[in-house]
Order: sequence, then structure tokens, then C-alpha cells
Amino acid sequence: MLRIALATLRARGGAFAATFTALLLGAAVISACGVLLESGLRSALPPERYERAPLIVAGRQSVDLDVRSADGTDDRSSQPLLERPRLDASLGRDLAAVDGVASVVPDRRVTVRLLDGDRTVTGANGAVPQAHTWSSRVLGGFRLTEGRAPQGTRQVVLDTRLAARAGLGTGDSVRLMTSSTPLTFEVSGLVALDRDRAPRQSVLYASAAAMQRLAPRFGASADAFGVFTEPGTPPSQVAPALERVLARHHAAVYTGDERGEAEFTDIAVGAANLVQLSTAIGGNVLLVAVFVLCATTSLAVRHRHRELALLRAIGTTPGQLYRMISAESAVAGLVAGVLGCPLGVGVVHWLSGQFAGRGLVPPDFRPVVGPLPFVAAVAATVLTAVIAAFVAARRAARVHPTQALREAAAEPTRLGRGRLITGGVLLALAVSVLGLGLGHRTDFLTLVGLANSLVLLLVIAAAVLGPLIARAATALLAPLLDRTGAAGWLAALNSRAHAARTAAAITPLVLAVSFAATVVFTQTTQLDRSADEIRSGTVADHVLTAPAGMSPDLAHRAAELPGVTAATGVVRSKAIGVGSLLGTQETVSLTAQGLQPSALSATVDLDAQEGDLTALAPDTVALSTTAASWLGLDVGDRARLYLGDGTPFTGEVIAVYGRGLGFADLTFDHDLLLAHTTAGVDQSVLIRTAPGAAEDSARELTALARTYPGTTLTGALAADAQVEEQRATAWVNYVVVGVIIAYTALTVVNTQVMNTASRRREFALLRLTGSSRSQVLAMMRGESVTVVAVGAGLGTLLSVPPLVLIALALTGAPWPTVPLQGWLAIVGSTALLTVAGAMLPARLLLRVRPVDAIGTKE
Repeated sequence: MLRIALATLRARGGAFAATFTALLLGAAVISACGVLLESGLRSALPPERYERAPLIVAGRQSVDLDVRSADGTDDRSSQPLLERPRLDASLGRDLAAVDGVASVVPDRRVTVRLLDGDRTVTGANGAVPQAHTWSSRVLGGFRLTEGRAPQGTRQVVLDTRLAARAGLGTGDSVRLMTSSTPLTFEVSGLVALDRDRAPRQSVLYASAAAMQRLAPRFGASADAFGVFTEPGTPPSQVAPALERVLARHHAAVYTGDERGEAEFTDIAVGAANLVQLSTAIGGNVLLVAVFVLCATTSLAVRHRHRELALLRAIGTTPGQLYRMISAESAVAGLVAGVLGCPLGVGVVHWLSGQFAGRGLVPPDFRPVVGPLPFVAAVAATVLTAVIAAFVAARRAARVHPTQALREAAAEPTRLGRGRLITGGVLLALAVSVLGLGLGHRTDFLTLVGLANSLVLLLVIAAAVLGPLIARAATALLAPLLDRTGAAGWLAALNSRAHAARTAAAITPLVLAVSFAATVVFTQTTQLDRSADEIRSGTVADHVLTAPAGMSPDLAHRAAELPGVTAATGVVRSKAIGVGSLLGTQETVSLTAQGLQPSALSATVDLDAQEGDLTALAPDTVALSTTAASWLGLDVGDRARLYLGDGTPFTGEVIAVYGRGLGFADLTFDHDLLLAHTTAGVDQSVLIRTAPGAAEDSARELTALARTYPGTTLTGALAADAQVEEQRATAWVNYVVVGVIIAYTALTVVNTQVMNTASRRREFALLRLTGSSRSQVLAMMRGESVTVVAVGAGLGTLLSVPPLVLIALALTGAPWPTVPLQGWLAIVGSTALLTVAGAMLPARLLLRVRPVDAIGTKE
């Protein structure tokens, strides 16, 4: 059978081109997602500042929570932490008492801005530098190359590359700013990594006294401890004892290359994002690939019915046909998989740059390219091709030879009982899912999950019932086509007579339009709702913002200005809890904001639904309706959460509010949340002025902002970190949609080309019986318009139920935001490809003389 399969592939290379192209692109995307997944799981960087310390003790950059599955089994789920966990400074004494430990060196860091006038000089990878105590230099590979160690409270040491970027040298003055007004220091020396390596993160060193001057809160905690062992004592011998000391702390011992994880905490967050993104994109693409390949392979097999019927008639068994078609697909899948993997590497590098540009991964992210993703991609491609071929060949192999010959000449007019039952079951399931969603209108997670399942059920049902839908739709459009003349009458007749062929062209259109509309309009609904909530919920008169955040002191100083009645800093972070979806628990990462309780009601209107927001205190929390739905909490309940640095929080729910999309899922006391952030700065300051004092207050606030370089005064709350994160998420979903549209668009073109190419003899017969070339083209235009109208219309209709559920989840009303230009872009692009896929091959076929074309083989 393999020899026959190879001979068939050589003889029918053009017929297999469509399937091969779909397999090739599927392998490229799947291999790219595999590389991204492996990069997320294996992402690690060698240490720089910690490379000389054999052991590093630092806070765990993730939190593990107990969750329960739907069947009642317990499990553990991990979530990365946005903030850097800090350790108590006294822990160093306990670590030093462990047998085999020679010394323990604490490492404390402060994020600083290096100013050149009002301009902030960025460091390596475009990030602001980190300041560390001079005593911690012994932990890593930085050596003094010029000048001397910093002394007193007014000297610092810069790394050579940061100094060059700022145009500074030994003895120069440098202005540094943390969360306060700028302070002036003297550059006493320069440091560089061994072998003059470029540091991943720019650093500066200062004495403990100077660090205290930069950050008054500095010194109560440590970011990490470097542990040096006694001579002859291996680190592996000391590590277990250190772990026992840390049993009551949210900390871990890092050795080898793991020390890089402790040093560069952004790696853990970027790795988690990569795993999530790669599985989401890869899962969607694999699902679409199976769907698309089944449709394409089924169409290819249908065009070979005469050949397969003849093979059955001369004694070929169903098993032999299965093996032949499966072997053909396996060979095509193997070649396509091998050739598609190099294309996947190019996709990886493009996606990496896009992810880094939107802050989803570190700017210097480099993918890990190993053999495993490519082996998995080739295996998945071959398996998908064989499964698609097996499904497509079932009817051709099982039908009786005489019946097969009869069906090869005329397409069956009725849909099989199996397909009718399957389609009916799928539609019943879709109706049940929709009813279940409407019954859980306040449960956000349930609504989103049901919406994703609903669109999939509807698309599969449309594919199963495709010929029936095609006949019904053609019957409705036939009167319109008949009015266009003989060509329109022929188009309607062809569409009805060859409903399976028409359905094969409609199905990928339905897939592309419904999936794209659901994903795109989910994002537009969310972003539109967020913008509306920000506009209606901001009651402050003025807003102070700065790109790198601002000192918490700024809000206090603003509150003391004449005419200012209330001012609050807004600090943003994340918190982690356990949510529930249809009986299954899972960890959820929630956006969090901190506001001053005394100024909350005067600066923002969160649209309180229940409870009293004025009761906000350090031991309480307010939830958005979405978060309350996720966590299953009401006013008066005790919320058990983990703050952004992993600190457990238990507090009473004092209110549930409605404007969570525009502001945050959770609202905490400002000072509580600020103490558990890495940077310790506010993202913005909201200010309310007395009636009639807005103009005078604006002048005072402008003068105040000038004392904090980079701070600007605006009249309204612009898109903040939460909305920017939503836009980044929307972009990722647009990438998913783009891949799906590109892939299904290829299927649209393939299907139309295959359908049109198989009609060579039909076109010749029409020409020989008196039809002109223009009449045949007009007939093809009518058929293409039918396919576009039915596919785009049905795809749009199928996207409505899931979008209604999404709108209910996001806004509480069943009206999604659907920009007309967005819908036209989705429908127009797929329609253009549909028409082009049919008309271009038709024009080429009509160039052949009818008497030559009528005698060609199928």
C-alpha cells in the first residue's frame, strides 16, 4: 500500500497541494508554540551579582495553593508573584548559625532613577538601574575598575556601561531619585563584570548610610542572602539544613543556575506568561488544524470517489483503501512537518519580539530551541493528517462497490442518518450550554467558560449539518439569483445539486468568521467597558502621573495645598485567590489597587453595589462584582488572599462594587498594599479641589509636580496600568485570531481552488453547449456570492450567542460592543479570499479550449 500511496502522490501532486500546505503551516505554528512552551519551562539565566555566592536564600517567586477538582480530588496549583518577596533582616542570624556556613551577606536593593536634567537615563534593556549596598558586591562578579569604594552618605559607584550612557566619570556629580525628590551624589568609582561582560541589569553601589538616604524605609528587610560555606564544605551538604531553617518562611535556597532566578525575578513572570500564551495559541491552532484538515481531506477524498469506487469494484478491500489513504496522508504529514519546523523558528522570533515589546516577557528574552518541540510538531502533524484521512475515507471504504460507482456519478441528495443525529445532539448541547449560561448571569468565570464552549459546539454542528444548511440557504437565495439571468439560475441549480461541495466551501468561512468575531468583539467589549468605567468613575479634578511612578509623599503634599479637599495615591499590584468554575477550583490572579480610605469617595466612584466603601481599613477589602463571582464571596465574608509578594492576607469583605474593569478587581487600604510592592511607589495621584478653586489649585499642583521630574498634571485619569494590561491581553487574542483567520483563509482558498479545479470537464461541457466564457464566469460569481453570503451570515449568527454571554459577564447587559469596521474587516477579508479562490482558477481553466478540456482525466 505504501508503494501505491507514493505513486498516487506523484500522480496527483496538484490535488494534494492544498492538504500539504495546510499541514505545512500547521506544523510551523505548532512547532513555534512548542518552542515558546519549552522556553517558558526552561527559562533561566546565569547569575551576575550572585555568581560567587554558592548558595542564595531568597523569597519564592510563586505561591502554591490547594485547589479541588470537580471529582473532589485535592491538588496544588502555582501562581507566579508580580512583586519581589522580601525577607526579614533577622533571618540572616539564623542562617549564619547553620553548621558549615562561613558567612551570610544580605543583599538589599532599591530601584533608582538616574536623572540628566529632567530626562531619566535608562540602563541595560531599557530598565531603570538597581542600587545595592557596597557590602553585597562580594556576592557577584562586579570588580572595581576605577576610583574607590563609596564612603559616607554622598558617594555611589556606577557600572561602567551605565556611566557611559549617562556621560559620567569618577568625581562627577549624579542626581538620583527613588520615590522622593532628586538627591545629588558623587561618583566615587566604576565597576564592571569580569571579562568586561555586559550586565543584564545596570547597577550602582552605595554604602548602607547612602542607601538609607535614598530610601528611608531601607534596612528593615533584605531581598536575598548570599551564603558562603566553610572551606571543604560542599553547598549540597548545607542546603538541606538551610531549607529546614526556612520551613516557616516563604523562601527557598537557590544553587547553580537557579541563582539567576533569585536575581532576575522578571524571568519567573515572563516564563509563566510564555507557558500560558503558548498553550492558548497552540491549543487553538491544533483544534482548528484538526477541523480544517478533516474538511480539506474529506473534500480531496470526495473528488476521488470515482477512482476509489473503481478500486472497490476490482476487488480492493476497505482495509486496503484505509491503508492507502492513511499512508498518503502520513507521507504528506511527515514531509510537511519536517519542512514546517524551520518556518516555526521564524514565527518564534517574530512572536518573541512582539511579546517583549508589550511587556509580556523580558526585553532580552531569547527562546530555547531544542529538538523536543520539533519532534512533537512532526508527530502531531502526521497524527492529525492520518486521523483526518481515516475520518474522510470511512464512507468511501465501507460503501458497496456498485453503490460507490453510482454515488461517484451523482452526489447523494439526503444527509446520512448519523450526521443528522450528531448534528441534532450538538445543537441540543449548544442550547443547553446557552441556557446554563443565562442561568449563571452573575458568575463571571462560568459565563466565559461556557461562551468558549458554545462557539465550538455551534461551529462543529454547522460543519456536520453543512449540506443541509447549504441546501436551505440556497433555496432562500435562489429567487435572487434567478433574477440575474441564466448565469444566476445555473449558479442556484449547481449550489443545490452539489450541496456537499457548497458546504465544504461554506464551513471554513463559518469557522473563520465565528471564531474571529467572538474573540475580537470580546476584547472590544472589555476595552469599551473599561474606558466607560474610568470616565464615569473618576470624580477627581486633577491627576498626577509619572512614567516610573511617584513618591507616596506627593499625595500627602498635594493634600496640604490650599483648595485641595482630598488627595490619594493609587498603588497597583496583583493578588492571588482561589476561584470556582462549575465545581472546579482554580487559582486566579486578580488586579489590585490601594487607595486612601479618607479620600476614596471624593476621588473615585466605584459604583458600590453592596456594603460601605468608607469602611475600608488595613484589615478589610472591597471586591468588584467580577472578583466576588470568581471567589464566591459576599459582604461580611472573610477573604483569604495572597498579596503580590506572597504575603497571606485575611480580611473582611466590606463592599462589592461594579467598576472593576476600569479600576481593579480588589481595593485595599493604600498603605497596606504599598508595603507589599517592589517599587514602593504610586502609579498616579487623584486630587479633588474645592468648588471654584480648580484654577488656583492647578497652578499650585503644577509647581509641585516640577519638584518631581517626569511628573505631569492632567485633568482626567488616562489609561493606566490596568487598561494597558488589558490592551496587551487583547493584542495576544488578536494574534490568536490572526493565526486562525490566516489558517482558515488558506482553507477557504484551498477549498475553492479544489472545487473549481475539479470542474474542468463541466466548464468544457457548458462551453460546447453554447455558453460563453463570460456566462460561465458569471455563474461562478453567483456561486461565490452564495458561499460568501451563507458563510459570513451563518458565522456572524453563530458568534451572537457566545458574545451575549461574554457581554453579560463583562457588563451585565446582553449587548456586546461590535464596531462596524471590525466586522467588515473580518467578513471582507474572508469574502475576498473566497471569491479569489474560485474566480482565479476558473479564469485559468476557461483559457483551455473546450475540446481539449472535455477529454482530460479527473
